[in-house]
Amino acid sequence: MTTPVPPAAGQSGAAAPTAPDLELKTAMQGFAQDFSAFQTELTRKLSQQEERLTMLDRKTALSPARPVLSSTDAGETLHHKAFDAYLRRGDDAPMRGLEIETKGLNTLQAADGGYLVDPETAEAIRSVLSSTASIRAISSVVTVESTSFDVLVDHTDVSTGWATETSTIAESDTPKIDRIPIRLHELSAMPKASQRLLDDSAFDIEGWLASRIASKFARAEAAAFISGDGVDKPRGFLNHDKIDDAAWEWGELGYIATGADGDFASTNAADAIVDLVYALDATYRANAVFVMNSKTAGAVRKMKDTDGRFLWSDGLAAGEPARLMGYPVLVAEDMPDIATDSYAVAFGDFAAGYTIAERPDMRVLRDPFSAKPHVLFYATKRVGGDVSDFKAIKLLKFGEI
Repeated sequence: MTTPVPPAAGQSGAAAPTAPDLELKTAMQGFAQDFSAFQTELTRKLSQQEERLTMLDRKTALSPARPVLSSTDAGETLHHKAFDAYLRRGDDAPMRGLEIETKGLNTLQAADGGYLVDPETAEAIRSVLSSTASIRAISSVVTVESTSFDVLVDHTDVSTGWATETSTIAESDTPKIDRIPIRLHELSAMPKASQRLLDDSAFDIEGWLASRIASKFARAEAAAFISGDGVDKPRGFLNHDKIDDAAWEWGELGYIATGADGDFASTNAADAIVDLVYALDATYRANAVFVMNSKTAGAVRKMKDTDGRFLWSDGLAAGEPARLMGYPVLVAEDMPDIATDSYAVAFGDFAAGYTIAERPDMRVLRDPFSAKPHVLFYATKRVGGDVSDFKAIKLLKFGEI
């Protein structure tokens, strides 16, 4: 029987750890420390995020803003908040860093200076422009992304006729097409407010800005669409050549004369209105509208037909336009007054006869330096307009011939 040999002094019964075992133990200890630090940092970030969400919920509960229903709404909300910060404090960092995907990638920062107006404010401005007593309310309005819009008018009638199996149809004539370019011009407004007012959180900066911009835009547009010369502004329909309707040609507006210098005729004054209506082709009369200012309307509404009935009738419901010979009347104050050889009354289908082209975006540039202690807001949009069908509009000339 063999007697076991006791271990040497200083040695244990277990085998000594090898170098790989030490490396694995050290790695496990390092991983445990890193994981513990990661958990601590994650807990801290989650706590901060929860605090932000709580504050946001409180703000949302106190504000009448609509709930976010989609990613588009979320983008609009972010845009609105960034735009508000820019208007109040000039903080453009959120605007520069914010991007919204709309038909691809579209940044909020304009290359030529300024920032896009947030959707709610822009829509408020468009609503005011559309509801004002302007040619815009009855014209054709198109939205474009370019700097111009071309209206193509085909003057050629397509050959038609009754046909049988053995008959032939005459070929159409060579098309005769007119191209009417409508160039877009920059329309600007520059309202101002004090910094103290902007610092007041209860002050509705977006609503104030929308109303001021819309008011200035509406006044400038209304005048240009009627009498603008087309130089750095839309061309108004009264800026085109006028000719007696009996000799009318494309490119000119036909007129009917009242037969009296600067007035209606002394006898049968209403005949001029009747002649004006029937100078317009039946195709356009279905959607035709009278356009005149308040002074002219005051004179016209006193007119009677041969049976003693007023030609003018007020709208039966609130907001409904007055009617002259059964056709709506748009009272546009930028129309000329009754005077010698003035064209104080227009009648036509303006949806066919006048086209307004505009870009969908509006921009605002904040200027806190030029009018201290006030802050200027330089707002711009691009819009153009011109006659698109010379057959669709007729004029009443207050002259003998």
